[in-house]
Amino acid sequence: MPSADKITDKELIALCLNGQEGGYTGLYNRYARKVYNSISRIVSHTAEAEDILQDTFCAVFTEVGKLEGVLNIEAWVKRAAINRSISHIRKRKILFSDLGDMDVEDEGTDTEHMEILDCKVDDMKKSIESLPSGYKTIVNLHVFEKFTHEEIAVMLDLTPTNVRTQYHRAKKKILLSLKDKCYYE
Repeated sequence: MPSADKITDKELIALCLNGQEGGYTGLYNRYARKVYNSISRIVSHTAEAEDILQDTFCAVFTEVGKLEGVLNIEAWVKRAAINRSISHIRKRKILFSDLGDMDVEDEGTDTEHMEILDCKVDDMKKSIESLPSGYKTIVNLHVFEKFTHEEIAVMLDLTPTNVRTQYHRAKKKILLSLKDKCYYE
């Protein structure tokens, strides 16, 4: 069998369909870390994120035939994992509040914001992690997973305006947190 990095997703899926363990292992090894990172940005607890990762791949491998027509396996598996993550936090009773259709002013870039950019990446991660769960989920889905506000609204059963509002409020909280850290270091 060729090395794992030279074998295509299509070939790995064919191996899975033939019941060969190498196909499952190859797909898992190729995408597990990236999928886990997406999950862990939404679900902070490591053990819960690992469980969701395992559940996601079990579901994918149980119905591996569905992958035959998928053009981007990574995006498809990530989407399944994100949906499971959102379901998980909903079960924990983290509610995404509907703030109504509120207009959000668009802030321009100013020198104060530019100073904040000098902060460390770790400070940014800590600031995002410290957000309330609803804000954190929206920020992670938009910034890291590249979902539009409209897509997030559908996922979370909110209006796109509400998602934009929560995103801008989260961004303000992050900027304030970073501003405080930058001035005190």
